[in-house]
Amino acid sequence: MSDQSDVVAVTGGLGGVGRWVVDRFARDGDEVVCIDRHTPTEAAGNVRFFAADLTDAGETFDLLADVDPDAVVHIAAIPDPTEHAGVRVFENNTLSTYNVLTAAGRVGARVSWASSESAYGFPFSGELLLPEYLPIDESHPMRPEDPYGTSKEAGEAVAKAVTRKYGVQVASIRPSWVQYPGEYLAATNRVDIDDVEPGTKVPGAGNFWSYVDVRDLADLFVRSVRTTVDGHEAYHGHAADNYVGVETERLFEAVTGGDLPTPCDLSGEESAFSIEKAAAELGWTPEHSWREAEDESVEGPSFG
Repeated sequence: MSDQSDVVAVTGGLGGVGRWVVDRFARDGDEVVCIDRHTPTEAAGNVRFFAADLTDAGETFDLLADVDPDAVVHIAAIPDPTEHAGVRVFENNTLSTYNVLTAAGRVGARVSWASSESAYGFPFSGELLLPEYLPIDESHPMRPEDPYGTSKEAGEAVAKAVTRKYGVQVASIRPSWVQYPGEYLAATNRVDIDDVEPGTKVPGAGNFWSYVDVRDLADLFVRSVRTTVDGHEAYHGHAADNYVGVETERLFEAVTGGDLPTPCDLSGEESAFSIEKAAAELGWTPEHSWREAEDESVEGPSFG
């Protein structure tokens, strides 16, 4: 992994995840260019801020050509399909991803972008959708039926096309439900497995009670642009454990009535999503668990 200081452009840099990613690159000494729909009321040291509409190809291409970054981290998106019309979610996310990744390819930048575990189709399926095997790895089939998950699957197709056309590396990060230290919303989704009716999509079952701490996710984005990646690769961004505090197999048995996916090779409270690939190829291991982070007092990024 390179220790050289870079110019790094981060889209969606004023959002929940983006602020932590910008802050991490800035603290590491990189020159950071934060791109969002508006500029902040408070600035930060070695960070430049630009307002842009990333669904506008000309605006996106011009801005990244002027900035000429060494790396681009694309996080900007409508983050779920529940608060906007489906066509708006799909159009915004696919257009912005195409524009940003293509612009990055044109300037020869290394790319990492926020895909999602939703590309598999589990979180926003109408009925409980189970994986074909456990743990889920990055080769698992994608079966989204919602505009958000479909936009992320389409974005990964764009990522592959960009690597073919421009020869740049692109890492598609598939994060879980992002949690913030001291503000873990996952606590509201804990279930009593004795009260679960098999076949029902109880709270948390949509992504099998997985999560990721925003600090670990920021570290994954950093590692994915500082490590040489061969063309396009996808990586899970998940905590090592589930957030319920119960063996993961028991959680699946509760929602399925005992009918586990086959094969099923889970140990204890291990996440349903494998993080072995990110560990092996990027040297990434999540450091935070809900057990300490849920009530942790941490000062977050100061700009915004």
